[in-house]
Amino acid sequence: MDYKKVGKCIIINNKNFEDKTGMGTRNGTDKDAGDLTKSFRNLGFEVHIYNDRSCDDMEKLLKQAAEENHSDAACFACILLSHGEEGLIYGTDGPMAIKHLTALFRGDKCKSLIGKPKLFFIQACRGSEFDEGIQTDSGPANDTLETDANPRYKIPVEADFLFAYSTVPGYYSWRNPGRGSWFVQSLCSVLNEHGKQLEIMQILTRVNYVVATNFESQSDDPRFSEKKQIPCVVSMLTKELYF
Repeated sequence: MDYKKVGKCIIINNKNFEDKTGMGTRNGTDKDAGDLTKSFRNLGFEVHIYNDRSCDDMEKLLKQAAEENHSDAACFACILLSHGEEGLIYGTDGPMAIKHLTALFRGDKCKSLIGKPKLFFIQACRGSEFDEGIQTDSGPANDTLETDANPRYKIPVEADFLFAYSTVPGYYSWRNPGRGSWFVQSLCSVLNEHGKQLEIMQILTRVNYVVATNFESQSDDPRFSEKKQIPCVVSMLTKELYF
């Protein structure tokens, strides 16, 4: 990177939610936030962490970040840790559209990041379906495979965004109350080991592999047991990115 600094990384860590949302406390998220802070600082990012923010707060602080001058930065990163549904992320007071936050960084709104990678990492559910997993040596069980419908919202048709979701559209995203979420822990592990050698898509492909192969849910309730997860990367990057 030929810039003075790697760039800013904003982490929004929502753990506690107002009763009216019906959302429970996200135990384990503080471990995720701490591990992400270490991993991204290690890559050279200037990391800022914000805990338990409302929808208004999230929009305001990202709007403020988008209005800053990023001329001497190579890229920008934002990490959202919260509850979610397809296309939505929860503030402490309820849900809002993810695109309201990401659109603040489009080329027409944030001139100093034009042509630079804008990375969004989103640890949240995208629905309530479970991935049952399938044995890799079994034949194609076409009668049991589900097709994933296209996401219901449109990501801005805008260059140089990358969205790394913890799961595919429509599905649950798993978090261990003691150890943190599968996606974030895998992301930190790969970044710590290979973050300065591999290109971002290679990094995230490895994260996909780790989540897909190393994790399976365990629960006393059979409805929640033996489930799998696969993260999802949506890239509109126009050049390779090395840290």
